[in-house]
Amino acid sequence: MPVHTTLTQRLGLSNPIVQAPMAGGADTADLVAAVGEAGGVGFVGAAYLSPEQIAERARAIRARTSRPFGINLFAPLPAPEAPSAGRMDAAVAAIACYHADLGLPAPGTPAVGADGFAAQLAAALDCGASAFSFTFGIPPADALAAIKARGMLLIGTATGVEEAIALERAGMDAVIAQGAEAGGHRGSFAMGPGEVDFAAGLVGTMALVPQVADAVTLPVLASGGIMDGRGIAAALALGAAGVQMGTAFLTCAEAGIPEAHKQAILDARETQTRVTRAFSGRPARGIVNRVMEDIADGDALPFPLQNTLTRPMRTAAAQQGRAEFLSLWAGQGVRLARRQTAAELMARLVDETDATVRRLAGII
Repeated sequence: MPVHTTLTQRLGLSNPIVQAPMAGGADTADLVAAVGEAGGVGFVGAAYLSPEQIAERARAIRARTSRPFGINLFAPLPAPEAPSAGRMDAAVAAIACYHADLGLPAPGTPAVGADGFAAQLAAALDCGASAFSFTFGIPPADALAAIKARGMLLIGTATGVEEAIALERAGMDAVIAQGAEAGGHRGSFAMGPGEVDFAAGLVGTMALVPQVADAVTLPVLASGGIMDGRGIAAALALGAAGVQMGTAFLTCAEAGIPEAHKQAILDARETQTRVTRAFSGRPARGIVNRVMEDIADGDALPFPLQNTLTRPMRTAAAQQGRAEFLSLWAGQGVRLARRQTAAELMARLVDETDATVRRLAGII
């Protein structure tokens, strides 16, 4: 498969496939290394990692491969407005029954922790990654300058053309065009005036990628609903320089999610995912389960308060194999998920993409 010159030179890619950063433990050192060894590049979703954990994950990757890898952080967000006492109490009460089902103590009132971005950034700069991507917006100029000074490829996430243009103006080297089909958190940050209009950011990958590709001069990575070589070929035809894939890697042997999450993906249909705020307070696409059915978006606390509130529940559910209480992040291409190793997936993606391109060449 052809690879964009920038990506080839900076990341040493032989295949234009990026394993998406998946904060929360899915992107293990084994997964990241295996993707790199197969000619792609794996990313560590480090948003929930401490500086010490970032350093340890990097050491573990380096023990497995000398290939380039990437790291991802959430762009700093303003502190959420403090919810009213009534709203806070209602949110805590809403998950009390889940705690009881899981044998946990009653949930406590969550608090916003200290801003750890600066320490995470420092650890990420020293971790040896070749690429640095961001979600939820544009970091401060001094953070971007520090990344550039290390020679790291700088990548931003956009869910619309205006966001992509803003990322290019901020000095990014590449942009991820995240379509509505993508699993996990939405990267929207500038879709409308005032508060982010997440609904306006639900533009499908097929519509979004060519518009972003036309609007910026940067290489574009297509993301959202891409699960096989047909999706990769389509993204390249639409003007993308490569793809970023998450859900396809979640059912790989090396992925660090609970078995209950993997099985939920394998059992799901394309109509069974939905964008919800129930788990983190910020819109994210996952497979519908009990928590998503019970908690309306308007009842969730703002991010990161809701994320803090539901963390003990999610941790216990992972340990007990209780999918009804897990944040089952997944994109709309779930029927195409397979159990395999990362190396097997990468080889299949390359073969399928080449076969699709050859078939199209014969038709045309």
